[in-house]
Amino acid sequence: MFQNKKILVLGLARSGFSAALTLNKLNCEVIVNDASIEEKLDSLQIKELRSLNIECIFGSHPDDLIDNSFDYIVKNPGIRNDHKYVIKAKELGIPVINEVELAYHLLPDDVTIVSITGSNGKTTTTSLTYNILKSAGLPVHLAGNIGYPICSIIDSIKSGDIIVSEISCQQLANVSEFKPNIALLTNFSPAHIDFFGSYDKYKETKIKLFKNQDSRDIAILNYDNQDSMEYVDQINGNKLYFSVNSIKDCYMKDNKFYYKDEFIMDRSDMFLKGNHNVSNALGAILIAKIFNVSNDVIKKVLKDFKGVPHRLEYVDNINGATFYNDTEATNIKCTQIALSSFNNPIILFLGGLERGQDFDDLKDYIKNVKVIIGIGECRSRVKEFADKNNIENYIFEHLKDGFKKSIELIKDEDVVLLSPASASWDQYKECEERGDEFKKLVEEYKNGNN
Repeated sequence: MFQNKKILVLGLARSGFSAALTLNKLNCEVIVNDASIEEKLDSLQIKELRSLNIECIFGSHPDDLIDNSFDYIVKNPGIRNDHKYVIKAKELGIPVINEVELAYHLLPDDVTIVSITGSNGKTTTTSLTYNILKSAGLPVHLAGNIGYPICSIIDSIKSGDIIVSEISCQQLANVSEFKPNIALLTNFSPAHIDFFGSYDKYKETKIKLFKNQDSRDIAILNYDNQDSMEYVDQINGNKLYFSVNSIKDCYMKDNKFYYKDEFIMDRSDMFLKGNHNVSNALGAILIAKIFNVSNDVIKKVLKDFKGVPHRLEYVDNINGATFYNDTEATNIKCTQIALSSFNNPIILFLGGLERGQDFDDLKDYIKNVKVIIGIGECRSRVKEFADKNNIENYIFEHLKDGFKKSIELIKDEDVVLLSPASASWDQYKECEERGDEFKKLVEEYKNGNN
């Protein structure tokens, strides 16, 4: 299908790099184009591409690059479908796909594909699923939006293997034949409206994960999420449901987890906090039981799993106070979830890039918040919100200064929570840098207490 073709890889990053290497092995004529200047891109990636005589065009998208000599465009998921090259490709009848679709057509026929998407919880559910299947001794690989392009692991995949993949909405925007054997939707909530133009368009793109499934495949849905359930009639796979509140295929009742009425474990034996993580765990358990994983393995993984880095990540307990890094909470909804996860007094770090986020939408979730520390570009609005709700507050431009203040305020049993409800681009290249700084500050505090 792709052998000896002329293909433009639009956008570098991990997925573009992996796609280019894969296509090169198929004896394709590959051109890589990225609007970023070369100095801002990964120099090692570029060096390897050029060593393979792959043409690289950086710094712009030349108007005359696209013509009818191309067989495919493999587009980075972060590039919108209204990009001029995508529009031109449609005019010329050139298929526009992405790395996920490319990899799908290169996999052995008898590989089992497990794919997970959703507005919230997809990374945690994917990680839990992978860890459970791996602990059960199954031949499983982790890939997708979680940081490992499927193309990057193709050479290691053998007949009969399992791929557990996180699939984003941007990836789903450019798949056509991709079909997971087991597909799970964690939930829907408004997100990426700027990318898709509307919430309905966003949901329609997400639901494409199930589009090519038939009765031989399994579709797993969150029964508690009303927006997800609206799409049940459009799904042809064999449908299974998980629920925190209702008795379904996998559910919680009286703080116990069940699969098909079979007791799995007590909720108290799971390390992760919050009902949202109960939902994530139930989804992972449901997949695990499809593969006949024992309850002992499931229980051990859920007991030991301390979360995905930067997503309500347990950092440490120091003198009775517990620190959590939730830097990935770049919107109000994620911070609502984080605040709902604790009953202890909370010292909350809030703020970052100013983009008009409405902190008033947190007012129903702050009953346990004793102090708010506003940081970043929008810290003054954070202070207004805290003052309006009679919460003790302090504002600082930088996280490190706010952290020093939090240390003065900590008492036993407090939760110190970085869940900023804001993007990090006012001070950091990516939100993970903010989380790493928080964890470093916690470590320094701990060492100073020894």
